[in-house]
Amino acid sequence: MKIFKCVLFALLLCTTAYAQMAQPVQTEDLGMGAFANERGPILLAVDAALVDFQINSPYVMFVVYMASKNQNQDIVVGRDTIVMNYNGQEYKMATLRELRDNYKGTIHDIDFYRHLGKEGIISAWVRFYNFPQRADFFPPLTMRGTLAVDEGSMYSFTGFRTKVYFKNPGFKMGDKLTFKVWDKKNPSIVSQVDVVIE
Repeated sequence: MKIFKCVLFALLLCTTAYAQMAQPVQTEDLGMGAFANERGPILLAVDAALVDFQINSPYVMFVVYMASKNQNQDIVVGRDTIVMNYNGQEYKMATLRELRDNYKGTIHDIDFYRHLGKEGIISAWVRFYNFPQRADFFPPLTMRGTLAVDEGSMYSFTGFRTKVYFKNPGFKMGDKLTFKVWDKKNPSIVSQVDVVIE
């Protein structure tokens, strides 16, 4: 009887451990409009603070931080490998041309974002990585603007930080959306992070 109880207890422990591993990946709310998930192969953090203040803007800007969890693995993401899921629909980023033709607020967005607090995002895994400012998916049209690129790479402790713009699908306060990011060369290397508009 004692052996039976020990075996039953061991099975219960194994079942509990398996259930915890099988749970969906959870996003960490960092406060101040920032969210992070470091459990997938691509470390992700999204700063949505600007969207919280400009929820009615026709195009919304998020700042996305990405890095390879395995420092020996080179990961390359492109414009088409970052999508936003909202209300059951998948949205691709606006193209650079579309944004420049239809939206004139990018410089204002960057200036406004610069004045918002970064305490939330800096409390995540982001603080351990280097994010060179040499490239961006949506650089501003200024003399000091970075290079516009169609892909970004990450390796070792060097990540990729970029602004991402999406056409506003009609966000409301309290809405939840999910960013999904995958490697261009290997789509099975994928991670996601949930964001709540607050």
